[in-house]
Amino acid sequence: MSGSTLSEHESKALLAEHGVPVCDERLVADADAAVQAAEAIGFPVVAKLCGASIAHKTERDLVRLGLGDVAAVRAAADELLAKATPEDGEVGLLVAEMVRGKRELIAGLVRDPQFGPCVVIGLGGILTEALQDVAFAAVPIDVSQAKALVHRLRASHLVTEPFRGEPAADLDALAEVLVGLSRLAEARPDVASVDVNPLILREGRPVAVDGLVELGAAVDDPRPVAAPRSDEELLERYRPLFEPRGIVVAGVSSHPGKFGFVSYHNLRRFGYEGKLFPVNREGTDILGEPTLRDVAEVPEGEADLVFVCTPNQVNIELLRACAKRGVRAAFVASGGYGEAGEEGRAREQELLELADELDMVVAGPNGQGVISTSRSMCAQIVAPYPPPGRIAVASQSGNLVSSFLNYAVLTGIGISKAVSAGNSAQTTLADYLEYFAADPETAVALTYLEGVPDGRRFAEAARRMTAKKPLVFLKGGVATEGKRAAASHTGSLASDDRVFDGVARQVGALRAPTVEHAFEWAATFATQPLPRGRRTVVFTTAGGWGVLAADACAAEGLELIALPDDLRASIDELVPPRWSRSNPIDLAGGETRDTIPQVLDLICAHPEVDAVIHLGLGIQASQAEAFQSGPFYPDHGLDRIAEFHIRQDRRYAKAAREASERHEKPVLSATEQTYTDRAYGNSGPVGVREEGRLCYPSAHRAVSALRALVDYAEFRAR
Repeated sequence: MSGSTLSEHESKALLAEHGVPVCDERLVADADAAVQAAEAIGFPVVAKLCGASIAHKTERDLVRLGLGDVAAVRAAADELLAKATPEDGEVGLLVAEMVRGKRELIAGLVRDPQFGPCVVIGLGGILTEALQDVAFAAVPIDVSQAKALVHRLRASHLVTEPFRGEPAADLDALAEVLVGLSRLAEARPDVASVDVNPLILREGRPVAVDGLVELGAAVDDPRPVAAPRSDEELLERYRPLFEPRGIVVAGVSSHPGKFGFVSYHNLRRFGYEGKLFPVNREGTDILGEPTLRDVAEVPEGEADLVFVCTPNQVNIELLRACAKRGVRAAFVASGGYGEAGEEGRAREQELLELADELDMVVAGPNGQGVISTSRSMCAQIVAPYPPPGRIAVASQSGNLVSSFLNYAVLTGIGISKAVSAGNSAQTTLADYLEYFAADPETAVALTYLEGVPDGRRFAEAARRMTAKKPLVFLKGGVATEGKRAAASHTGSLASDDRVFDGVARQVGALRAPTVEHAFEWAATFATQPLPRGRRTVVFTTAGGWGVLAADACAAEGLELIALPDDLRASIDELVPPRWSRSNPIDLAGGETRDTIPQVLDLICAHPEVDAVIHLGLGIQASQAEAFQSGPFYPDHGLDRIAEFHIRQDRRYAKAAREASERHEKPVLSATEQTYTDRAYGNSGPVGVREEGRLCYPSAHRAVSALRALVDYAEFRAR
């Protein structure tokens, strides 16, 4: 051992100790010994100059491949030894079998500052950095997680399927490589990174052809994570924040432009069910009601939560006074804390220490507010207030809370709880996820984040969440994340975002690409059953929409099944023969009054169908609007036909929901008229909303949401 790395030979020996298969090789000192090693291994062989200080042999032309006889080995040995420099230190010749295979991988280990040791697998060997097709998972991992990691590669089919005359990879053997690296990480905290590159698939079995182990100061991994609280403990701890019996509003103002006014207004405007205790130093009447001059006037035991809009300089004294009145939680909207420089960070630390001293749950500071629809509680310094529902929101950005709430108002798919985490001095996203997992009013968690101070804590909270309920997240700040310096290929591949993405997938969290997708995925989980598989049928009343939906299904990895014969025969009995008679099912205008509900039920009832994309809602209602808005209405029978069209589209929305619930399969309805017909309220998308479901603005968005359902269902099945 020399410097900060092990030699290739030492690296492979360490890998072999932990179950990573390595090529047959010998370390020798001179040309004669190299010849003997080659003869023992069998030609052809590879020769390399080997030393602890030699990390990048290819770049220095220190590798000779395909040496087929004694003369070639001797010549290569003499040439390589002559290339040694004083900076290389002690060197030797590494003679190894020539491993042939058409697929090269990279595998390795890095220690992430947030998530601790992580294993990596990627395609391309020395070309991995160019291909950027890699996947990460936090240690420890088991065989099933290792196999799932391989499947997360974009081009995983190059590994899992036969390739150019070679068999599919032995997934058990490949998984053992990753599990071996996981064991190594736990056994050797002084190993900073491992680079197995290339890892060649020889007749489908992985062989480590090169290896580099980088050493560093021993790291105590994994960092300890506190034992989780029980559901009962979590519900009791956060009850004062989300379900308070009474709220002290500190810093209430008579000026409608001040946060102290807005928060008090919103609590009253949206009908908070508990008692309110507005505190204003002057005792001014606000919104027609008197205020208290001091927290000491609050009746003891009648308020659990204080909403803080006072200047940060007085908040320590304020919280102490509130604690004396029985307040057990605080939402601190005040700014000027950690976001405001060194003085603010000191003030935030003081707030944290006080919260721990008082055993008080403190949300924020520098936060937007907290919502609990079961209590009609809108303790926010901004609008909107959403309808009640089963989505719980926690966000590091108050603006993103507003975005999600606006989508809830738009779609009617409601919210159970929502909180702006602010600076998260005490209560972090991980804490909120633990609570949402226990909350009986929540079916799915939706969160926005830019970073986490303790990755292992967040990962464990997310894992506990996804074991019970889905977690959808949106991540920002990727463009500004720094690229870490690294001596190995695996280290350079381990960007903050790649590692975060890998750990999120490992624990079953679903990463959405946009705000719209994030809300729609969460709304889908809140309103649709999980599918049993990927077998999808597209049902449409217009051909082009069906074709695009089919393309979207293929792009998302869903299985657009061949239409079963018995299902085709059943539909044949309902419509003229011009229908598509395939999947997508396009009735081609042959439907009658009752056909669409009947066909929806037939599709959902079929055992070979797992999910349905339902297109074409709103066509009849759109024509009804044209009738109603023109100069000929209501004469010429237009009133009757318009009413019929409107009823039919609403009926189709109801039929989709009923078939979905009856057969416990997701049916996702999509039409662009969700957004394009806002003036008259097309009864197709309006009907979907009235049925408590989300109407997607395009087939692509519906298919994307269905893929999220499938991914989570498959994660739970594993």
